[in-house]
Amino acid sequence: MGGGGREHALAWKLAQSPRCAALWASPGNPGIAAVIAELNAQRDHAGGHGACIALDLADHAAVLGFCGAQEIGLIVVGPEAPLVDGLADSLRAGGFAVFGPSSAAAQLEGSKGFTKDLCARAGIPTADFVKASDAAAARQALAGFGLPVVIKADGLAAGKGVIIAESSAQAEAAIDDMFGGGFGSAGAAVVIEEFMEGEEASFFALTDGATIMPFGSAQDHKRVGDGDTGPNTGGMGAYSPASVFTPTLEAETLTRIIAPTVKALADAGTPYTGVLFAGLMLTSEGPKLIEYNCRFGDPECQVLMMRLESDLVEILLACAQDRLGAIVPPVFSPDPALTVVIAAKGYPGPPAKGGLIEGIAEAEADGARVFQAGTTLSAGGVLSASGGRILNVSASGETVRDARDKAYAAIGAVRYADGFWRHDIADRELKRT
Repeated sequence: MGGGGREHALAWKLAQSPRCAALWASPGNPGIAAVIAELNAQRDHAGGHGACIALDLADHAAVLGFCGAQEIGLIVVGPEAPLVDGLADSLRAGGFAVFGPSSAAAQLEGSKGFTKDLCARAGIPTADFVKASDAAAARQALAGFGLPVVIKADGLAAGKGVIIAESSAQAEAAIDDMFGGGFGSAGAAVVIEEFMEGEEASFFALTDGATIMPFGSAQDHKRVGDGDTGPNTGGMGAYSPASVFTPTLEAETLTRIIAPTVKALADAGTPYTGVLFAGLMLTSEGPKLIEYNCRFGDPECQVLMMRLESDLVEILLACAQDRLGAIVPPVFSPDPALTVVIAAKGYPGPPAKGGLIEGIAEAEADGARVFQAGTTLSAGGVLSASGGRILNVSASGETVRDARDKAYAAIGAVRYADGFWRHDIADRELKRT
């Protein structure tokens, strides 16, 4: 379920499993369609013929009907909105194996206030915060925080609903924008947080509600411009693993953040099944939770899939069937992977659409992989841009520098006049090493 760069990476890895007889995607994208076409050619003898199909993911009955007709054995819900909407609940009730949390558990991403309250109850380290449901209360709460201060829209905002205000005027403008409809319904309530110092890291763990299995680390680059400047985006690039996230910090994160979260949700009668994506701040006091996502990151998923050597179908199916503890933990290549997002001019505001895209085959000629995100293919076979983030140019290498050199070299083969990208992905890592 889904049609972005994350879902292209998942489809690419799922199709490599010998257990994947046929792959369907809704809505999919041209990159996913190419993966499916290749799989269909390989599996013709077994009668597997998947496709990209147009299902309304908000129409649960239609999704159930399709999955029943095709005898789908595993459903992977990629984006967060259908999870918050309860699609996984409906599919599980229909007897399907689903990778993704229930609507109740997906509130970890659906409401930042929900997560902050859970952290307070379970003693999970995070930034001090105040919730506010109207602009007057939010402005009053600002007095209790220093500068800079973090203003977050409570609901789903596609990774863009976070403002780091350097002044009181900026903070008040952010509050006015959120309550004024600048982030849609996501801004109907806000969370005001203290600004935490440190480096950010992304950590992933799979859980079936009881067993917890680590699933790698990464560092994302949220700001739109080089040097971490400009507004927040859904992510402009990432690399994995993040060396700053040491085994000691991973163990502390599992003990103090992930495990208490899984226990709290299980104790509440809403056990979490799927991937827990913890955005962390590595502070002088140890790792603290910035936020949870209830799905794989985008573009973090792309670099995790580039490194994963295990059978993804086996892993996700075991998670969906509540038997995660019975399988061998996933194996990742020690070689780092890195991805650079090519976005359309204007992003994260209204992007330029319709620009012609060429050169993907040339970009992949030397081992790089281009995952498609905001693309569309015309009946005449012309690939063009149709979103904000367009392509994820990804590569692996013996070192982060090697992976980065390969990714940027591959970008040089892509022809897309409206595209732009950051030129400094993994700079902090290279300075460390």
